[in-house]
Amino acid sequence: QLIFDLKNANPRARISVKLVSEVGVGTIAAGVAKAHADHILISGHDGGTGASPLTGIKHAGLPWELGLAETHQTLVMNDLRSRVVLQTDGQLKTGRDVVIAALLGAEEFGVATGALVSVGCIMMRKCQKNTCPVGVATQETKLRAKFSGRPDHVVNFIRFIAEEARELMAELGFRTVDEMVGKVEYLKTDEDVLSWKSKGVDLSRLLVLPRKELAPSGTLCCIPQDHGIDTILDRQLIQASQKAIKDKQPVELEYPLKNTDRAVGTMLSSEISRIHGYQGLAPGTIRVKFTGHAGQTFGGWLARGVDFQLEGDANDYFGKGLSGGTLSVYPPQKALFKAEENIIIGNVAFYGAIQGKAFIRGLSAERFCVRNSGAEVVVEGVGDHGCEYMTGGRAIILGETGKNFAAGMSGGIAYVWNIQGNFLNMLNTEMVEAQGLTREDDKEYILCMVREHVERTGSVRGQFILDNWKTEYMRFFKVISPIYERIVQQDTLQEVLHG
Repeated sequence: QLIFDLKNANPRARISVKLVSEVGVGTIAAGVAKAHADHILISGHDGGTGASPLTGIKHAGLPWELGLAETHQTLVMNDLRSRVVLQTDGQLKTGRDVVIAALLGAEEFGVATGALVSVGCIMMRKCQKNTCPVGVATQETKLRAKFSGRPDHVVNFIRFIAEEARELMAELGFRTVDEMVGKVEYLKTDEDVLSWKSKGVDLSRLLVLPRKELAPSGTLCCIPQDHGIDTILDRQLIQASQKAIKDKQPVELEYPLKNTDRAVGTMLSSEISRIHGYQGLAPGTIRVKFTGHAGQTFGGWLARGVDFQLEGDANDYFGKGLSGGTLSVYPPQKALFKAEENIIIGNVAFYGAIQGKAFIRGLSAERFCVRNSGAEVVVEGVGDHGCEYMTGGRAIILGETGKNFAAGMSGGIAYVWNIQGNFLNMLNTEMVEAQGLTREDDKEYILCMVREHVERTGSVRGQFILDNWKTEYMRFFKVISPIYERIVQQDTLQEVLHG
């Protein structure tokens, strides 16, 4: 219902359109909506994964225009707009969408659905089923062979968006995108499209122009923030690990931790990968013992060859993007509580992990191992939505799980010790099935991982399972997608046939 208001357009500026090189259209990782964030992402209800339930697609969320306008106005009125980049997405498909978003206050714009369509997506809305008929969202070899998309298709699509945006900018009299940000006086309600149902919608609050005197620092991002990255713990880790990073010599370190130490290990892993690539270092080249309370993303993207041991507990995103490293966490030795009955790591642990091992003596909160594609993890219980959208790797759950376990799990294997006898009630069976332990290789794998779990963490529960394996193995369920199981069996057969 928004159209452009050309009454304030500057005709002389239209000749400068050729000076605009490119419209800044791109998808960027977004921060949280707080004053100290570098990025704030306003994501509209129209976008999202094709795996979303229909009720969510039709009835959840609000348009990005509402959130964007309110966020921009609020930041301007509190003189915070100059310190943060404002980004929006949610079915932006045209240059017109980009220009309207800029006029409402956005500097950056996310384009996803349109880009997917440009490489062949036909919006079947079954991304989670591993049966995408055009090979965009599947690991099935035969279906992936049907993928016909190319990078230049996306480049072309973005170029067309930029061209249309440039034309509209010239018509409105703007030379750059920055000049447009927050200029809501160039928008007005399109009265011609209002029907009996929509004519009562009042858009006036979206088109409020905040008073500039409230924002002396500026109304778009122009002041870089100092987050103190020069003094974070990773700088010390990198400095103390130079022998390992440069000469591959083993290093052992110890450090205390507090919850403001965030993403510990991420910059260290970046330094390792910059020199040695994805292969990283030999296992255990850098061993670090931490004590205390880890902040968010402890061990994030940890590189191969790095072994982190934490005596304490950790916040959300523990082991996020784990990339070959090893993580262990257990309660302090003086702790009086039972580890297997208490949460020791937060939500969304091992999100998007691709390789490596982890051993957690205690419980994880919700959304454990979401989108794990290769990590091997042992934990003593998880909250709701465990192993959601998992595509690879293995997770051993030595305890209870929350509801909706394995939702959208198209790959990987989860082994669950059914301690309470109610696991099947918690399992989402849309894509997976639960089996007993009948294969010897599964039993041997669990034994091997639990032994290492006990060695690294001193787990009482793990030791109990080892001591009573002859009876306890019968309480395990193997959770796996039948399609994935067939693929694994075919690959195994090929390895046998071809040596």
